[in-house]
Amino acid sequence: MCFHTRQTKTAIELKNRFKASFPQEDYYTPKPNFNGFEHPKTPVICNQDSNEIKLFQWGLIPSWAKDNRIQNSTLNAKIETIAQKVSFKASLNQRCLILCDGFYEWKWLDSKGKKKEKFLIGLENQESFCMAGLWSTWVNPINQDIIFTYTILTTKADLLMSEIHN
Repeated sequence: MCFHTRQTKTAIELKNRFKASFPQEDYYTPKPNFNGFEHPKTPVICNQDSNEIKLFQWGLIPSWAKDNRIQNSTLNAKIETIAQKVSFKASLNQRCLILCDGFYEWKWLDSKGKKKEKFLIGLENQESFCMAGLWSTWVNPINQDIIFTYTILTTKADLLMSEIHN
């Protein structure tokens, strides 16, 4: 699963690479490691407006959720089971691209995962790329803030990735 991403490109580089506007660029700060469990706002392009880069919070909160505690369980969504999972059903047609220039995986070096080796996965030239995702809009019942959230779609590791994602 992907719980750490890398996005080191500036707002201008992202706008040029994806040929999109970035109205929230003043609120964006590139980082070499976005930790999903901290629920950062990272750049995405959603199917609602494919010409605009937006900042959405990592960890999908379904619109029906009473609070945000579900976020740690919805950082990733397995493509093979999203249609059966109540957390993701309402978002199946709300698709997005998560912009990054890498993600991290840890290879277990022992059977229990106590010893691990960290790998950065990305393009050879460190160019930005996209991961597929689903997004949702949630209204915080306490203060009525509207929160845009997303999950990264994952699938079973292929032959190359299974060497690392073990």
